[in-house]
This record gives sequence, structure tokens and C-alpha cells, in this order.
Amino acid sequence: MTEPLRVLLADDQTLVRTGFRLILGADGIDVVAEATNGTEAIEGVRRTRPDVVLMDIRMPEMDGLEATRRILTGDLDTPRVIILTTFDLDRYVYAALSAGASGFLLKDVTPEQLTAAVRTVRAGDALLAPAITRRLVKRFTQRGSDTAALHRDLASLTPRELEVLGLLARGLSNAELAAHLHLAEATVKTHVARILAKLGLRDRVQAVIVAYETGLVSAGGGENARQPTE
Repeated sequence: MTEPLRVLLADDQTLVRTGFRLILGADGIDVVAEATNGTEAIEGVRRTRPDVVLMDIRMPEMDGLEATRRILTGDLDTPRVIILTTFDLDRYVYAALSAGASGFLLKDVTPEQLTAAVRTVRAGDALLAPAITRRLVKRFTQRGSDTAALHRDLASLTPRELEVLGLLARGLSNAELAAHLHLAEATVKTHVARILAKLGLRDRVQAVIVAYETGLVSAGGGENARQPTE
């Protein structure tokens, strides 16, 4: 990709926006708009068409969760959204991921982690550590929370695709999946793409959530012996 990476910053704290803008700019990443609330973020996305949105959750007027939902249910040319939060188990983070956000960052992220995260999601990858995913799912999916859960039927997946999904939920990269399954990495990418397409998912983050919510993988980290319905 040769075009400059374009980012919108949405946070009601001026100091946070200023710091992030300086960090991103120093790494050649363009901050094309800033927003102090969710309404401004939506308008900024419509006006500037950024590649990535760094979205705070707790903002006045409209919070980042609602703004994320509206942005990602808009037209097809939607940006990737990274959720910014102070707490790594904020209950709203899980709902934002379910709504289609590509991952989240803590606000004490290092400059190197911030720029790497933005580039990672711009390239189409998800940004969420497997251990954090398990903690989020364990905390919220097993107690009837009111978050926006993803409900998907795994019956459309082949046995191999179910196997790939289970391993993906455990946090394996494409290279690790290829080594584990004795497949070419290109074949693994094809399996992952088909899983996302069949289940109507945006990216690997949502696939991980579905794997836990459907019981394919348990919150304790192990895979269940679930088979597709014939």
C-alpha cells in the first residue's frame, strides 16, 4: 500500500488526541479528522473517509459504542475501528467487538504499539490478544449479559473449517495454523476467508467471539467436540 494511511481520532480528552496525533504523524500516518464525541466521529467518517478510526468508548452526547455500530452498519466503504479504553475488561469493549470493531487498545499503549496497531488493522487483520479474548468471553457470554452478541449457526462449516475456527479462537496465526494442520499458508487463508464469508463476519475478532458463544471453544481454553449439523 503506497497511499498514506488516514486516521480519525475520536476522544473527548484533548491531551489524548494531541499525543496520539503527534505519535501517528511522526510515523507518517495522517490524522485527517478529530472528534470529541460519537456524533462528530460519524460525521468525520462521512466527510474524510479514513482508513482507521481510533474510538474512545466514554464520550459525551453519543458514546463510542453507538458510534461504532452506526459507522460499521453504514455503506460498504467503512473504516476499521480500534476501540480505546482505560480498562482492559470494560464491558463495552465486548459489545464493540461484537458490533464489528477490529480490536482494542489501552490508552497507555506505547508509541510503537499504537502505530503498529493502526497498520495491522488497515491491512485487514484483527487486533486482540487471545488471552484477552478469553477473559472477555468468560466474563460476559456466560452470564446473560446485555451486550450485542453474535449468534451464528456453524452448520454451514465443513469439518476442516470447524477445526480451523477452533484453532483460530485459541489465537493461532495463519503461519501457526498452517504448521499445525500441515497445510500451505495460502490454503489456511482460504479457509479463514470462507469461514468469515459463510458466517457473515467482518474479521477474525468476530470469528473468535462466535467460536466461544456457540460453544465450539470453551472459555477455559479447550475445544469442545462439536460437529456440524447434517
